[in-house]
Amino acid sequence: MKGALAEVGPRVRRLRTQRDITLTALAEATGISKSTLSRLESGGRRPSLELLLPIAVALQVPVDELIGALRVADPRVHTNPRRVDGRTVLPLTRQPGPLQAFKLTIPASEHEPMLVTHDGYEWLYVLSGHLRLRLADHDLTLGPGEAAEFDTRVPHWFGGVGRGPVEILSLFGRQGERMHVRARPRH
Repeated sequence: MKGALAEVGPRVRRLRTQRDITLTALAEATGISKSTLSRLESGGRRPSLELLLPIAVALQVPVDELIGALRVADPRVHTNPRRVDGRTVLPLTRQPGPLQAFKLTIPASEHEPMLVTHDGYEWLYVLSGHLRLRLADHDLTLGPGEAAEFDTRVPHWFGGVGRGPVEILSLFGRQGERMHVRARPRH
């Protein structure tokens, strides 16, 4: 924060000179003394909201621009879906990391499941349709709004069941990271 405040003065000076405004003219427009403005620009005076608001109005810029607030990049994830074994897989995470998120659309299946094992931990949430989950000796059907989590070293398989496809969210951690789902935040 201290570094950001140190940049306010030079930023005000740069904006003022880009607009061909003298210190005297800025002082008249803001009601702030010329010496205070000079000290602010040189770093001899700490910026305050009382100083920055009239300066921002006079320079016709948002206060954020004077402070140098960080710009937030577009947070939307733009990825392309892939087809994997008849399933549509849409990655929802951009960066590689310990946990990966996917949206899967799985067609209804009539064939016998082939159980697999691998390192990791998986969390599934059914958005629509019905999901058949085979987990060792357990054979479960999950509907919309239901979730399951399991260690992927246990023999498992999941697929669509019923008339239409099933849409699920999958969070997967290769090193066995577990999701922590809380009903309400801690206080």
